[in-house]
Amino acid sequence: MSTASHASDPNRGTASGNHETGEAHSTIRGYLTGFGLSVVLTVIPFWLVMARPIEDGVVTAVLVILAAVAQIVVHMIYFLHMDARSEGGWTVMALIFTVVLLVITISGSLWVMYHLNSNMMPMDHDVMDMDGPRTLQQQQMQIEGDQPMGAATAPAGGNTPTTGQSGQSGMSPDSMDHGSMGH
Repeated sequence: MSTASHASDPNRGTASGNHETGEAHSTIRGYLTGFGLSVVLTVIPFWLVMARPIEDGVVTAVLVILAAVAQIVVHMIYFLHMDARSEGGWTVMALIFTVVLLVITISGSLWVMYHLNSNMMPMDHDVMDMDGPRTLQQQQMQIEGDQPMGAATAPAGGNTPTTGQSGQSGMSPDSMDHGSMGH
């Protein structure tokens, strides 16, 4: 096109031309509004997690996710200037494609992590009982209780050395607490 045809172009500077209104995409006020909303939508989830005003973890997680989705929308509107009219609707198609890929990726990752956690975590049944995990002292007491009948054990409260199956001399837990050497 020549310069004369540009000047006489009826679409130049109108809604059907390159820009919707012929002016800048956004103003300083629009950017500040988007920034303020982004800060608020960041502070709220941070406060929810750090202060724990809601005891239920599932409700907190849902609120954090909703704030994240709202922040995505704020960024798309105020900073990326995405709407159904821009670029003939192609940005909306790209957005839908991106959302589909994100949903597949995130749901697949969560599914894999859940199944890895439930299927691959070792469960030591000797350490766990109905009351929960045992303390180190309870585990030692069970080990001493599982020794064969011929193994010698220290009398309660005494500081005599004990002899295990291998014949090695050891100290009873009581003798360790009192700082004696057991000799």
